[in-house]
This record gives sequence, structure tokens and C-alpha cells, in this order.
Amino acid sequence: MGLEVFAFVYVTCVGFVCAGILSSLYQLFAQRPVGFRVEAESWGKAMIAIGMCTFAGPFIIMRNALRGRRIENRPIGWLFGSSAIAGLWSACSGVLLLNAVVGTMTAVG
Repeated sequence: MGLEVFAFVYVTCVGFVCAGILSSLYQLFAQRPVGFRVEAESWGKAMIAIGMCTFAGPFIIMRNALRGRRIENRPIGWLFGSSAIAGLWSACSGVLLLNAVVGTMTAVG
């Protein structure tokens, strides 16, 4: 059971780090924080926004949950629920990213 827990924690960390990096890069270039909004000016921009929301989602959820707890005094259960959702989402995106990396490395050589 120890290796399964380690693997789960590892892929969760990979997913959350990816979410943080994408969110920081978005904020660096767009000069505004990333959010769950999809501006459908064109089909291409909408697809990019959906991809951004897909992989930056855990960071967005945790940022909003922490702000809600500090500023709006939301209940602690809200923070725990948001953390659980963001954690599982990070694990899923981490598995997807690691599978893509391993698959690419296997295909290349």
C-alpha cells in the first residue's frame, strides 16, 4: 500500500505544480489572474481557455477557497471540500501529464 500512496501523492503534486505554473504564466502575460471564464471571441481562443481551465483548475479552486475563507469568512468545511476537489483534480491532471511524458519518451527512444 505504501507505493500506491506515494504514487498518488506524487501525481497530485505534479498536477498542482503544473496548475501553479500555468496560472503564473497566464498572469504574467495577461496581466490578470486566471479564472473560470471562457471568452469566446474565436474558436481557437475558446479552446485555449478551456485547456487553461482544465489544467489550471486546481490552482483556481484553491485560490478562490483561501480568499473566501479569509475575506468572506466562509466556513472551514468549504475550504476542506474545495481542497478535496482540487486534490483529486490535481491527481487526475498529474496522471494525464505523466502518461503524456512517459508516452512521448517511449515513442522518441
